Amino acid sequence: MQHMKKFFVTGSLLLILLLVFTGCSQGNNAENKKVGYAINNLNDTFQTYILDAAKKEAKDKGYELRVENAKEDLISQQDQVNTLIQNGVSALVVVPVDTSAMNPITKAAQEADIPLVYVNRNPYAGKEDSMPDGVYYVGSEEITAGIMQMDFLGEKMKGKGGIAIAMGILGNEGTVKRTEGVINTAEEKYPDIKVLAKETGEWQRDKALSIAENWISTYGDDLNAILANNDEMALGAVQAAKNTGRSDLLIAGVDAIPDAIEAIENDELAATVFQDGVGQGKGAIEIITALKDEKSPGESVKYVPFQLVTKENVSDFK
Repeated sequence: MQHMKKFFVTGSLLLILLLVFTGCSQGNNAENKKVGYAINNLNDTFQTYILDAAKKEAKDKGYELRVENAKEDLISQQDQVNTLIQNGVSALVVVPVDTSAMNPITKAAQEADIPLVYVNRNPYAGKEDSMPDGVYYVGSEEITAGIMQMDFLGEKMKGKGGIAIAMGILGNEGTVKRTEGVINTAEEKYPDIKVLAKETGEWQRDKALSIAENWISTYGDDLNAILANNDEMALGAVQAAKNTGRSDLLIAGVDAIPDAIEAIENDELAATVFQDGVGQGKGAIEIITALKDEKSPGESVKYVPFQLVTKENVSDFK
C-alpha cells in the first residue's frame, strides 16, 4: 500500500511538471515553431507562388507551417484562424479574403498575444498609421499597378479609344486600388480614352473569358483595350480575343505569372506588371523570424516594388 501511495504522488508530480512544461513551451513564442498560414484560395495561381516562397523560408528557419485554405469564404477564414490559434501557433500569416472585414482576425491574434502578418492584401490601406501593435503588412502599393497598366496602354492607344476593366473580387484592396489607378490615370492623362465597362471576374480566367466575349460583342470596334486586375483574368480576355478574331485588342494584366510571360512573348498580351510573390512570401516569414529573435522587424509596412513587363524586357522575367 505504501508503495502504491509513493507511485501515486510521484505520478501526480510528473503530470503537473508535464503540464507546466507544455504550457511554458506553448507560451514561449521564441521556441514555438508552429506558424499558421491562412490563405484566401489555393486556386489563386499567384497566391500559390507567395505561399511556396513562405514555405521555403519557413523550412529554412525550421518552422512548421500550417496552411488553411478559405476558398474565398470569409467566415471559413475566421474559423480557420481561430482554430490555428487554439492549436497553439506562435504567429499568423493571413492573405485576407475580404480586406474590409479583418477586425475579428486582428482581434483574435491580439487576444492570443501572437504576431499577425497580412500579406498581399492590405486591410489597413490608406490608414497604415493606425495599424495595431503586433500587426504587419507585406505587399505592393496596389494603385501603382493600375497606373503602370494605363500609362503603357494609353501610349499604345495614342490617347484615344475605349477600354474595359476586368476587376477582381469586389472589396479586395487589390481590386479597388488597381482599378482606381487605371481610372485616375485615364481621367488625368488620357481624357479621350473612355471607360466603357468594368465588371468583376473574381480573379478567375474562365469568368473573365465570358465577360470579355460579351464586351467584344457589345462594343465591337469601340473597345480597344482590356485592363485586368490580374493575369488570370487577362489570359481569359486573351482567349476571348482569339475566339472572336480580335487580334488588334490590347490586353494587360498583373502578376507576371509564367502563362502571362509566354503570352507576351507570343504577342497575345501587351503587358503585365511584375509583382514579387517571392519577396512577399519570404518577407512575411522574415518579420516573424525577427520577432522570434527579439529583433525589430523594421517598419510595420513593407512594400515590394512593382515592375512593368512588356515585349521589350520580357526576357528579364523568365
